[in-house]
Amino acid sequence: MPTPVYLDNNATTRCDAEVVEAMLPFFTEQFGNPSSMHAFGASVGGAVKAARASLMKLLGAEFDHEIIFTSGGTESDNMAILSALEAMPGRDEIITSAVEHPAVLSLCAHLEKTRDVKVHVIPVDGRGLLDIAAYRAALSEKTAVVSIMWANNETGTIFPVAELAELAKEVGALFHTDAVQAVGKIPLDLKSTKIDMLSLSGHKLHGPKGTGAFYVKRGTRFRSLLKGGHQERGRRAGTENTPGIVGLGKAAELALIHMEDEVTRVAALRDRLEKGILQRIPNCFVTGNPAERLPNTANIAFEYIEGEGILLLMNREGIAASSGSACTSGSLEPSHVLRAMNIPYTAAHGAIRFSFSRDNTDADVDRVLEVMPPIIEKLRALSPFWKGANEAPATFNPVYA
Repeated sequence: MPTPVYLDNNATTRCDAEVVEAMLPFFTEQFGNPSSMHAFGASVGGAVKAARASLMKLLGAEFDHEIIFTSGGTESDNMAILSALEAMPGRDEIITSAVEHPAVLSLCAHLEKTRDVKVHVIPVDGRGLLDIAAYRAALSEKTAVVSIMWANNETGTIFPVAELAELAKEVGALFHTDAVQAVGKIPLDLKSTKIDMLSLSGHKLHGPKGTGAFYVKRGTRFRSLLKGGHQERGRRAGTENTPGIVGLGKAAELALIHMEDEVTRVAALRDRLEKGILQRIPNCFVTGNPAERLPNTANIAFEYIEGEGILLLMNREGIAASSGSACTSGSLEPSHVLRAMNIPYTAAHGAIRFSFSRDNTDADVDRVLEVMPPIIEKLRALSPFWKGANEAPATFNPVYA
């Protein structure tokens, strides 16, 4: 079997060996409850404090108490929106985008059905860019919270969240960003923005699964989601997941060290893969915004074939990628992100997301470029839609014209 190639890092990353090493003592020797007053708890509490400091540096937060440890992005997203609705009496409207993660969109849909809440879903254009005019029009004194992701998990398109937060402040609304895909990949400096809340997840930056964090800017109105003990200054009840928190802290520390590699070498791998595929395979194009996108993400749409077939044949070759968010896999419908961008169905069904990490190499790109042309050729030979379209120009190619 060929050496496996893993290009599904937006779904999850490999837990770094240094992260695992940092976590191990907190399963055995340092097992105390960090909230306990005795020595067993004090040493563990110190480790939690150190992890919080590491995350502060990565996010550019100003105060340590602005960081609340959670179970991951979904809990943090829910915490932001539900807290804002409680903390902003008299305001019953939410603004979000059509390309958000299901952790946000599913909650908004649920609230609209079960509570007297109005949700404004702002559209995007063909490159995944937010309709700013529609966003401005939706903002009002009824807006409790805006929840717009920092970077899209499928296309990598980056949103101007600092500017969007400024506009939200003009009407007195709270601003939350799901930064699960952005944290650790691009530099962040929250203290220089008016962003009130931010979500992140450890397993997206080589940390452990089931651990994340929620940033709440000092002075932001907040209502806790979980009721119980006094942990996290009474804002998130429940005994702290110390091994996971320590692992997240180490992952944050390593992300800062490797940031330059993410925005240079990893981006170069992505670009070489995209250009190589476009040169070798007709009727495919890159989706997303070429000017502002994550350095690690390439979403390529192959016309007239199904993404499921592509993934199955890639898997036989030892190559892992995805057809969109791992949280929505299993659906036969095209990605809601690509549908929102009005990507033609003939292409949206065949879109594949390749997402890199610092673990990837040039050899990985070479391997993908070797196997993709025969895979696409084989599937198109079986496709009734390919007949008559063979060798026709690509329908749409916003990144590489």
